[in-house]
Amino acid sequence: MKDYQTITLEIADGVALLSLNRADKMNALNTQMRAEITDAVTHAGREARVVVLTGNGKAFCSGQDLSDGGNATTLDLERVLREEYVPMLRAITDCPVPTISAVNGPAAGAGANLALSADVVIATESAYFLQAFARIGLIPDAGGTYALPRQMGMAKAMGAALFAEPITARQASDWGMIWEAVDDAGFDAHWRARAAKLAMGPTQTYGAIKQAIRSTWDNTLEGQLDLEAKLQGACGQTRDFKEGVVAFLEKRPPRFEGR
Repeated sequence: MKDYQTITLEIADGVALLSLNRADKMNALNTQMRAEITDAVTHAGREARVVVLTGNGKAFCSGQDLSDGGNATTLDLERVLREEYVPMLRAITDCPVPTISAVNGPAAGAGANLALSADVVIATESAYFLQAFARIGLIPDAGGTYALPRQMGMAKAMGAALFAEPITARQASDWGMIWEAVDDAGFDAHWRARAAKLAMGPTQTYGAIKQAIRSTWDNTLEGQLDLEAKLQGACGQTRDFKEGVVAFLEKRPPRFEGR
């Protein structure tokens, strides 16, 4: 396993656990962390059957480290977004296996949108999401302006961006921004069980589900129906489909291999 400096990566039983590891900085994102996340997710997508992102310490991620690279006001934000954030976010969204954000605490700014880039977001009830950008004269970035209107609608997305007020995990769940908010006491066990379930599932099917759902915003109905047919045909050729049918007929749980 690679020796990362700002994150940790553990792979066991088909689950890759990527933990942001700058707890003293509330896991703020700097250049090195973005590069390491990109590398780790790319590696994990080849070696595991599900990838989980979480944070060490009390926060998930507080967003951009404004002290990274000296004076924040002279930082070339466009370059940083294009060269550092885009590859990181694409590694997550294009990951061939399911990705989960286990949001263990505050997720602010780019940290909130990093969390929302995963396929499934599970948050502890004490966590919150904050589009903090307008507080310092910036717009939501790191994919926030793409994800938020699609996840919770235009009205909520606009208010979140303009007012820059915290959105509790429970609100985020109720508004369709995340999959679920979980009681703090049971959070760790819950997301681990969710990850284990996906790691034992039909991995190629999950990849096809990701492709189909993420493509829907760019397709016409005709185009989406065509994509569904193509992907379903490929799924029908997998060993897991055959196992699923046999298990159903034999009235037993399927034993998926991810192939």
